[in-house]
Amino acid sequence: MIKGLKTVGLVAAAGLAISSTAAFADELRIVSWGGAYQKGQSIGIFQPAAKAMGITVKEDTYGGISDVKLMVKSGADKFDIFSSGAGSCASGAAEGVLEKLDYSVIDVSDHLPGMYSDYCAGADIFSVVAAWNTETYGDNGPRTWADFYDVEKFPGTRAMRNKVDAQLETALLADGVPMDQIYEVLNSEAGIERALDKIRTIKPHIAVWWSSGAQHAQLMKDGEVDMTTGWNGRFDVAKDDGAKVSYDWKTGIMDWEGYGIPKGAKNKDLAMKYIAEMMKPEYMAEFAKYITYGPTNGKVYELGLMEDSRAKMMPSHPDNAKHQLTLSTEWYSKWRTIAAEMYTEMMTE
Repeated sequence: MIKGLKTVGLVAAAGLAISSTAAFADELRIVSWGGAYQKGQSIGIFQPAAKAMGITVKEDTYGGISDVKLMVKSGADKFDIFSSGAGSCASGAAEGVLEKLDYSVIDVSDHLPGMYSDYCAGADIFSVVAAWNTETYGDNGPRTWADFYDVEKFPGTRAMRNKVDAQLETALLADGVPMDQIYEVLNSEAGIERALDKIRTIKPHIAVWWSSGAQHAQLMKDGEVDMTTGWNGRFDVAKDDGAKVSYDWKTGIMDWEGYGIPKGAKNKDLAMKYIAEMMKPEYMAEFAKYITYGPTNGKVYELGLMEDSRAKMMPSHPDNAKHQLTLSTEWYSKWRTIAAEMYTEMMTE
């Protein structure tokens, strides 16, 4: 990954300094997830797009869609744009805390099917996978979710996310539910409880409930756990930095990240134009050099902006995508709030 980079931290610190005040007319505040992911966004997308538009973009990190909901409902004004997974964005839209995006300004005509919504413009495609420590298991780690949940065949410590996103799906896949029936089963509290019961079977072996991509990558770099759920790109960066980690696309749950605007954002019009700029293929191709998350704009492939060897590392490459479950934003729009409460209760039992 990008070693020795300090500029993002400085930008983030500047972002903190202005977070409680409204942005200037030619200034935007954007929040994302920090770590290797935001470093790639900053170098490949955020700052080049800002330079092209002649504006200032200040960056900070945040804790996810719950921060957006809290900010909007409290009337605060901390940021103009946020980076979010599609499911979380759907949850925010369902609660009315997001601005509807103007696709007469934002061009998504070259986007891959389903990679944008009324409230979130898709930016990259990533996968949740089961990663394992190769010092523990060598090349024979958990290649399916059934393996991840099999503590006899694969003894060792595990880590899972402390938020519900793409965690229930792992449990049902491990429980033998076919991919095309996962969200049908989850379409009731009983189905959600079934997934939670499956997680309870390995709960004594879960050493860490991780809260960020930087954390789960560090868990693998430090050898603190033997396996964990997490994002493919973070593991690839960790591996480049020396971590003994591997994963199999057969555990992939494919999702996409995009940009949304909080309801009532003061610089909404400029934010729309900035998102439009970030949708251009050259930025997505540059971002993909730093972390293995695929572009949502199909022109990246059509124009040959990415080398074939790099393209084959992306979750959305056909050879990889064919093995994976695609996350349902429709389900998250309807069920995420309830499922999140049930998941939190399970963690704290």
